[in-house]
Order: sequence, then C-alpha cells, then structure tokens
Amino acid sequence: MTTEPIIELTDVRKVYRTGAVQVEALRGVSLTVDEGEYVAVVGPSGSGKSTLMHILGCLDVATSGSYRLAGEDVAQMDEEELADVRNRRIGFVFQQFNLLPGLTALRNVELPLVYAGLGREERRARAAAALARVGLDDRLDHRPGELSGGQQQRVAVARALVTEPAMILADEPTGNLDSHATRDVLALLDELCAAGRTIVLITHEADVAARARRTVRVLDGLVQEAGQPSGALVKVLG
Repeated sequence: MTTEPIIELTDVRKVYRTGAVQVEALRGVSLTVDEGEYVAVVGPSGSGKSTLMHILGCLDVATSGSYRLAGEDVAQMDEEELADVRNRRIGFVFQQFNLLPGLTALRNVELPLVYAGLGREERRARAAAALARVGLDDRLDHRPGELSGGQQQRVAVARALVTEPAMILADEPTGNLDSHATRDVLALLDELCAAGRTIVLITHEADVAARARRTVRVLDGLVQEAGQPSGALVKVLG
C-alpha cells in the first residue's frame, strides 16, 4: 500500500503585493517530505526559508501551485479548516517559546487540547504524558519563569506533541538556547525522529542542520537538496 507524503509541494509560488510593488517570494518550489523523515531547511536571513516555513505551516497560502499535507489539498480548505490543521496536524516549535507566563507547564501544554474541545481529565492526562515524554514529569506545576531556557523549550516541544500531529515544524528552535540546552533539544528531536515522528527543522546554523537526515538549502534565491548537482537548483527568491 502506498503512503501519501506528509508534504508535497508542486510548483509553489508566492507573490506579495504592496501598492504597486510586487515581490515574488517563491518562484516555483517543488518539495516532498515522506512520513518519518527528518529534514532541515537551511539558509541565511532573507533567503526565502521563512516564506517557505509559513506555507508549510499553513500560516500563509501559496499564490499558485499546490500544497498537499498528508494527502489533502491545503488550497481547498477554508479558514476554520486551516485553523484545525494548525492546531491538530502540525506541531509548532518556535525560537520564542511562546509560553503563557501565568500558566504552569501542564496548563501550557493543555492549551491545544482546550481548543480541540477535549474534556478536562483527558487534557490533563495527555499533557502530563507529553511532558513525561520530554523528561519534565517532575515540572508539571512549574511556571515558565521557574524553568531554564532549555526546559521551557522542552515544554514547547511537549505542547507541539500533545495533539499527535502529522508533522513537527521547528523554526529556529535552538536560537535562544545555550550550547548545553541546544544539545538537549536536538537530542530530543533525534529521539522523536527515531520513534517515527516527521520533523521539518528551519535553521540558519549548519551544525544544527547536520543533526537532520536530509538537508534542503535555500541561498541566493535557490533551493537545493544536499548532494544534488548545481543543475538541480530550484528558484525560490529573487
């Protein structure tokens, strides 16, 4: 039986318009990520990887081309369906932890399940299990200000995992961490991949990208799979 790719971009273009000014941010990107892959998208600031991340995370929509997420055409979804996809099927981990300071780790991890309409007891059980999965079962009642940066990022990873999404999209997840916390978070992503989780990691750091099993490079308006000849380049940003 054939399994649909988690990500299937085909000739995706993105045009931003401000008055008379038009910027073609994506110029025909095709990319496939299969279930269980660990892919790093690398490139410096302004290279186009942020636009690509927004498309992958259903935070923005393509101007043309197609994006199928786990076999479903994203362009056919309305705003309510897109919100549901972002909440249930994509787990986000950002450079800024985006934790609510007044809530405990457990309550922060529960939030996606609140939006999904789950009952209190099931929410608490699943949130506690997610925190245990990232090694924080002894920090359930701690607020973000009582946790180290690395621990806060692990709470963010637990929150991303709690809905059992099809994909983890990690955008510069180690950007605000020291070297020790960076190693811990990257080791956690390695474990999640080994357990079969699909991970797409956005980063500008080569050593962080090296932990992934496959690299897609974005530079000077082009995307290239690591190891491909120069003729395989795909335009992304002018």
